[in-house]
Amino acid sequence: METKILAINISDKKGTSKRGVASGVLKENFGLLGDAHAKENSKRQVSILDIESIKRLNKALKPGDFAENITTEQLDISKLKIGDRLRINKDVILEITQIGKVCHTRCAIFKKLGDCIMPKEGIFARVLSGGIVRAGDRLEVIKDV
Repeated sequence: METKILAINISDKKGTSKRGVASGVLKENFGLLGDAHAKENSKRQVSILDIESIKRLNKALKPGDFAENITTEQLDISKLKIGDRLRINKDVILEITQIGKVCHTRCAIFKKLGDCIMPKEGIFARVLSGGIVRAGDRLEVIKDV
């Protein structure tokens, strides 16, 4: 099965679950337009989590519950490293800048769900080349660029 985007998610505030949108615009060196985490020159412009990680924790959870911008299907995060790139369709390129994160506080997501998998299984990226992304778009891993 090929790797693809399952959902695009945004929120107005940090530390909260995100809502799904039909499509999103990834802006070069900024992130997902309309999302609270988008920020110029940040190394965590876009967050990504695979649906299998979500299902392992709780099958009732849905994309965006862990505040990820992009929920993928069939993306084996264990095989990725910092510097790898992800191509979405032909034009959008993301560069992985961080795998996992440190949670200093128990955010609304942790309080609601009792756990958070982003510190262990989430990945973060910066936008090298932007464009429109939608659920169903193909995602390709480009190793060792």
